[in-house]
Amino acid sequence: MKQLILLAITFVIGQSTFGQNDPVIMTIDDKEITKTEFLQIYLKNNNDPKYDKASLDEYVELFTKFKLKVAEAEALGYDTIPKLIKELNGYTKQLALPYLVDSLKMDDLVKEAYFRTKNEVRTSHILIKVSPKAKPSDTLAAYNRIIALKERIEKGEAFEKVAKEASQDPSAANNGGDLGYFTAFQMLYQFEDPAFKTNVGAITMPFRTRYGYHILKVTDKRKARGSIETAHIMIAARDTDGSEAMEDSRNKANEIYQLLNDGADFEALVEKYSDDPSSVNKGGRLPTFGTGTTTRMVPEFEDVAFALKNDGDYSEPVKTPYGFHIVKRLKWMDVPAFEAMEENLASRVAKDERSKQTQNSFVLKLKEAYGFKDKSKKRLNWFYENLDSTFFQGKFNANQIPKDKPMFVMNKRKFTTKEFGKYLETYHRGLKSEGSMNPIIDQHYKSWEKQAILDYEESMLAGKYPAFKALITEYHDGILLYEVMSDLVWNKAMKDTVGLKKFHSSRKSNYIWGTRYDSDVFECYSKEAAREVYNLLNSEAADTLEIVDIVRAVNGESELKVRHRNGKFDTNKTNYLKGRKLSAGVNQLIEHNEKCYIVNVHEILRPSEKEFTEAKGAITSDYQNYLESEWLKELKKKHKVTIYKDALYSIGN
Repeated sequence: MKQLILLAITFVIGQSTFGQNDPVIMTIDDKEITKTEFLQIYLKNNNDPKYDKASLDEYVELFTKFKLKVAEAEALGYDTIPKLIKELNGYTKQLALPYLVDSLKMDDLVKEAYFRTKNEVRTSHILIKVSPKAKPSDTLAAYNRIIALKERIEKGEAFEKVAKEASQDPSAANNGGDLGYFTAFQMLYQFEDPAFKTNVGAITMPFRTRYGYHILKVTDKRKARGSIETAHIMIAARDTDGSEAMEDSRNKANEIYQLLNDGADFEALVEKYSDDPSSVNKGGRLPTFGTGTTTRMVPEFEDVAFALKNDGDYSEPVKTPYGFHIVKRLKWMDVPAFEAMEENLASRVAKDERSKQTQNSFVLKLKEAYGFKDKSKKRLNWFYENLDSTFFQGKFNANQIPKDKPMFVMNKRKFTTKEFGKYLETYHRGLKSEGSMNPIIDQHYKSWEKQAILDYEESMLAGKYPAFKALITEYHDGILLYEVMSDLVWNKAMKDTVGLKKFHSSRKSNYIWGTRYDSDVFECYSKEAAREVYNLLNSEAADTLEIVDIVRAVNGESELKVRHRNGKFDTNKTNYLKGRKLSAGVNQLIEHNEKCYIVNVHEILRPSEKEFTEAKGAITSDYQNYLESEWLKELKKKHKVTIYKDALYSIGN
């Protein structure tokens, strides 16, 4: 961890030194874009950066378009829109968090996070909801209620029974409060911390999160199972499908499993039979899940996957809420060593709630560094004497304060009574007392002082750390770009019905249907099945047969021989029809990608122009591109762009 801090300091010093001689790559109007800013974005958007003249010219053209749009957004005042200011401030707060912590205490939190990544805890919980802004009486009632539930369990009632009856977590009615296993970062830190610190079998004291009061029972702890890459064949089935459909899906999954046992190729079976559209074209491959990942699967799937002993092993069909799965283990990975995870863990801890633990010691260091001088004792007297119970009704106004005097001074900056008063206007709720107001005022002052110091340091970050400044600029530009493009291009194109139709009418030849066949298509998994379909469609009884009769007759006891679809199939967009000329009626067998198709053509639809409604999606996309290109032509005339080629071509030297 200390090495990472030293590297970061070296990087900042290096950037600061470089910034003193940072040539300008381009100007838009009077705004300069330096080599550092350009290079940072160039590297971020190019995995294989090249520094030859052609590559730099190509990218600077894209970069210029991007910056022109941002310049226009600023010219139109988008950077003054309160909603966007609030959004950027929110991002700034998040991005600033890693800079506003005590690095030594962070070291301990990173090590703690690693220990918890290597281990898993299983808990059950009971929740009694209470809002973070609840009145003290409501908070006390919720606390007393969960204490009473804890006492019931301590007197012998089963935790699961009490959870089902009384927990306000909706899932508890079905799972008895069982949350399964989790590791670091998978729960709120206020939840994770007591779970890992409590012994198996024990129940925690009530603790509070933003959802309310919880008690936890720790039911198990184990070493983390690591992470795993899997593929699956899924046969879709839901409990609402009915018993007959469910049984058909189960039988289909069992048939596929038997094919695997007989030596069939897993990926070929995925392509033929899997109902998961997100993985069917990837050999059934799923995102990596398990320890250290943000992906979680349903418990039934995870347990089967981790039970597979070797890479390449596959499971029997397992049922989940989504259907039946045959799971194949592709690669299992143990939790990496601390050194391999340290940087990533540090980043996650810095952005996580747990990092706030380090802020108190960080504030003390800032006070020392900036020469903090406390002047609050005398100034607080006015608040003691003038605030009463009406404060809790939101009736206090900072303008009541007669003189604006410093509460404390830091780095020659005065933090004043009226600034504290403005804070009180906003935070009059939450802390209440039936007695003296003085303790409430003291608590508010303590919170304000800490927040004011952190806010001040945050305001200094852009000047201290070039990397932070560049990141804020990136977010600023991205927010403005999205908003101005939405207003002047994307949404405009979708709402401008008249413009869309006019655009379409002048370009109708761009939106053409290929030859289409209005058909019944029988997708068969063998030539034998295809021949059976073909013979039935050409039999004397064909006119009396329903489609479902043909499918059932061919499938028999199986679910893997034929599948039927009906519609208008475009030869340009249907792979197995490309380059083929079909005739009306039942056509000869078509072989494509290890499948066979029998196509019964009812009508041949010749190439024709698409109606507006038929091509609206493509027309809208093209119209958006047209509006953007016309807008960019205007921007190039409106804003002066100068590119300094010598500085540009010096990149990479």
